[in-house]
Amino acid sequence: MALLEFNDNGIYCSRANVYIDPWKPVDRALITHGHADHSRWGHKAYLATHSAGPVIKYRLGDINLQTVGYGEVTTINGVKFSFHPAGHIIGSAQIRVAYKGEVWVASGDYKLEDDGLSEAYEPVKCQHFITESTFGLPVYRWAQQEDVFADINNWWRSNQSEGKVSVLTGYALGKAQRLLMGLDQSIGKVYTHGAIENTNEVIRAQGVSLPETIRVTKEINKKDYPGNLVITTPGSVGQAWIKKFGTISLGAVSGWMTLRGARRRRGADRGFVLSDHCDWPMLLEAIDLTGADNIYVTHGYTELFSKYLRGKGFNAVELETEYEGELAEIEVKATSEDSAE
Repeated sequence: MALLEFNDNGIYCSRANVYIDPWKPVDRALITHGHADHSRWGHKAYLATHSAGPVIKYRLGDINLQTVGYGEVTTINGVKFSFHPAGHIIGSAQIRVAYKGEVWVASGDYKLEDDGLSEAYEPVKCQHFITESTFGLPVYRWAQQEDVFADINNWWRSNQSEGKVSVLTGYALGKAQRLLMGLDQSIGKVYTHGAIENTNEVIRAQGVSLPETIRVTKEINKKDYPGNLVITTPGSVGQAWIKKFGTISLGAVSGWMTLRGARRRRGADRGFVLSDHCDWPMLLEAIDLTGADNIYVTHGYTELFSKYLRGKGFNAVELETEYEGELAEIEVKATSEDSAE
């Protein structure tokens, strides 16, 4: 029997009786990061990294959560588990599982590019590697993030000169904070949707230094917004909430902006290609860095990506899971409280 197996609840280690990122309630869950498709409510006990813990508790409420440091080994019935930086968002981890010389790595979501905010990705040697393929097609090749931010800041300046409000969409955990780190705040003020500012507050309370932001509230005079920038959730676009800003230019920030038509479907004026997932070259590089021969593709372009890997000599298979990659947070709607602000 393999050290890890895949069943209706998720990725399972029967010897230790624990799951990794299960999508149905289980007794013990090891969580790679706080996004909704990997960190779900209902498990009896959770284990995550120290830096992922606060956001997971904020999102899931009163849960039985223990946290560990990166590289710290937890042994359960002889099986050694350790968490290693995945570079996806703050606190994200790959989980190494080892027993009697057999080593697996469940990567969750990850990226190789260091964003200066998340703990930088570290390759982990293994024989079996579980990978996403959110952007597992050759068309997906990211520009340098410095160039993307230069484009965003120039777009903001142009909008400012026309008296418009610049509105950027990004999911509340991860993308929004990465945007904050790359914006040139000498241009103007940065306002945030309530769901994003709530997450910012949790992250700041951990000692992470984020640039200054202003929560959007109904007390703010609408005349204060022109020339400045608002970061909001994708789910808020099209709701009454966004009408308070008057004349806007809407920018969508996502890896999906690579595809022709994606910007139009989001109703955006500009699309900026910036993702917290690997592009095609990064996925291939990550797999090579592990040294693994056995690759398990969990979400994204699973069939095409695994077929390509088999052509390169890997023992690669696609797996049906409930992970969603960058789509997981795109459709999150504003709460009634946020919408009322």
